[in-house]
Amino acid sequence: MEWTHETMSYKISDRKELLQPDVILSMLQGSYWAATRTMEAMEKSIENSLCIGIYHNGVQVGFARAITDRATFSWLCDVIIHPDHRGVGLGKWLMKFLCAHLDLKSTWVGLETRDAHGLYEKFKFERQEVMMLRLPAF
Repeated sequence: MEWTHETMSYKISDRKELLQPDVILSMLQGSYWAATRTMEAMEKSIENSLCIGIYHNGVQVGFARAITDRATFSWLCDVIIHPDHRGVGLGKWLMKFLCAHLDLKSTWVGLETRDAHGLYEKFKFERQEVMMLRLPAF
């Protein structure tokens, strides 16, 4: 899937070959949830996920990925917009694209976040307690 924003010079796509791993890692290292993520871990996560990129004049400015079986379950993570491009509606546009994506459309979609609840609630996400098991790395 690929869309071009009707009023701004942005493009959104699920084509992995367009992703810019160095830009993604830089954005994620500025977040509270992935500040210590390595390039190796990020590349492996991209390989095993549905990934969405937002691009402005050929440079990646947004990213999100979903871990999904494409039938019943999806987990949304790493939703981020570059700080220089925030405040113009790209987060909403990214969520609209994700919610319309054929690989996610029929699945239950979960996420865990400490912020941006208002954004996700606009797309019918409900605040709920999530139970998690974090296995130690071997």
